[in-house]
Amino acid sequence: MEVTRRLLKRAGRKWSLAGHLVEHCTWAAFAVAAVVACNLVFGPGMFGDSPREQQLAATVERGLGLVTIASVTWLIVQASYALTDVVLERLVRVEGERNRRARRIMTQIALVRRIAAVTIIVVALGAMLFSFPQVRALGAGLLASAGIAGAVVGIAAQPTIGNALAGLQLAFSDALRLDDVVVVGDEWGRIEELTLTYVVVRLWDERRLVLPVSYFTQNMFENWTRHGSRVVAVVFLRVDWSVPVQKLRDELYAFIQSNPLWDQKDWTLQVTDVLPNGLVELRALMSAADSPSAWDLKCDVREHMVTYIRENFPEALPRFRVETPETRAGVPWTTELGAELAAGDRLSDSGAPAPKPGTQQR
Repeated sequence: MEVTRRLLKRAGRKWSLAGHLVEHCTWAAFAVAAVVACNLVFGPGMFGDSPREQQLAATVERGLGLVTIASVTWLIVQASYALTDVVLERLVRVEGERNRRARRIMTQIALVRRIAAVTIIVVALGAMLFSFPQVRALGAGLLASAGIAGAVVGIAAQPTIGNALAGLQLAFSDALRLDDVVVVGDEWGRIEELTLTYVVVRLWDERRLVLPVSYFTQNMFENWTRHGSRVVAVVFLRVDWSVPVQKLRDELYAFIQSNPLWDQKDWTLQVTDVLPNGLVELRALMSAADSPSAWDLKCDVREHMVTYIRENFPEALPRFRVETPETRAGVPWTTELGAELAAGDRLSDSGAPAPKPGTQQR
């Protein structure tokens, strides 16, 4: 067995399946080899011919049978994981436009092999139990009431079965895949793990959000990479009416051209709204290859445009205008007028009569 392991390990340098078999099946194969050796060595009469010794031999034989079933099951499960790991390893390397299809296949393989492993383990447990004569007799009696038992088990396991079916639905409907970028509630992250019972979302700040699979079939969520990984970043600027929109548009294009995060495809700068507070809303759109690049590009553009407006067009910075009776009457605003109005406000607060505009307080 050790010779076989060494040969597979050496072959694993060029043959990926051999490397995965060594990684997954080494200990399981040693266990099977040890059990097979024990079965070959063991004989029913090796303990003696007395009833007590024969009973001990029967117990040992049954124990060896159970260990054999368990070790063979372990080896089969590990071998299935080694075979599927070869496919998954190739799919991880797929990039570009084929990455979406590769992630879909990865998700389906991961779920199918979990189902296969659970099925193999359940069958093995059944075989181990039915090796006892008492259990076989009990099983024959239970077959008569299998309908009632099935109904009871179905009602009790309804949430678990519902979650499992929801997991299969998500995987084979292509609604959710591993490494998809999703927004769940107010949280943004990537699908890190998708099982038959729960989904792990790795959030942008490295937290993990664990949700039942049924959540994604019963609630709304955003999938930003449903048809591709490309994302459009959005930046809003609220500025004064005096802002030169065309100059800002030219500056935006010049900046994103020199930014490696822009995928050289889509961009625009538009006036999207006039707000009730008297400001103008500008919306800048830039496309990026994926959501992390889109987030960084959005922050870079916002920082650059804020600095550009502040240094070149300070009059376009957000400000609120107040109309006074004097400005409404056409009196030009001067520093002296502002000082007189401020002094009048102070005198009014103290109870003295406020001076009229254009008169000197004595």
